[in-house]
Amino acid sequence: MSSGSYSIQSDSINFGGSRATSSSYVVEDTLGEVATGISTSTSFTLRAGYQQMQESTISMTAVGDVSMSGSIGGVTGGVANGSTSFTVITDNQAGYEATIQATSSPALVLAGLDDFPDYSPSGLNPDFAFSVPSNESAFAYTPEGDDIADRFKDDGVDTCATGSSDTADACWDGLSTSATTFVERTSSNHPAGTETTLKFRAESGSNHIQIAGTYYATTTVTALSL
Repeated sequence: MSSGSYSIQSDSINFGGSRATSSSYVVEDTLGEVATGISTSTSFTLRAGYQQMQESTISMTAVGDVSMSGSIGGVTGGVANGSTSFTVITDNQAGYEATIQATSSPALVLAGLDDFPDYSPSGLNPDFAFSVPSNESAFAYTPEGDDIADRFKDDGVDTCATGSSDTADACWDGLSTSATTFVERTSSNHPAGTETTLKFRAESGSNHIQIAGTYYATTTVTALSL
């Protein structure tokens, strides 16, 4: 049962029950339901009854390491791309969100020698097209999938944070040491789950000198029930 503002996740036909509290505890009970409780097998867990079923679960597959592909000359410049994907499953009726957070700023660094600055969009929202001046370098990311946050969706033409499209290789943003929400869902996706792909891009302009070496970025992706 739902309206424009609220949704009732589950209801119960019974003859009693209430919520009681003290300074240390809260108890909520329901009287009159039949065949309630927790039942398990090697593959499944059944939570029968109004009170039992209120617990929600969330799981996320491991986010794999990314190896960038492409040649970036120290003097001539170039572009490198990489991607990884993960799947989140939740039975929470309110859905979930996923955040990404870099451990350093800039994120992509050659220890103590050089770095690719975190991409800076031209406005408050991600840039539809990845663009780096010829005398600069930058490192950016973009998510793709059914659950990406609204600011990474686009109008299918040239503008992000508007419309419902998910144009491939569009809507680029820079990483931050603060957790940034890039995936958001407002309903359950159990049992199939939803896959999200994270794409990364590093570019050095043709008139920019980038010290040669192996650059590393460490990020944390976190999925949370809403």
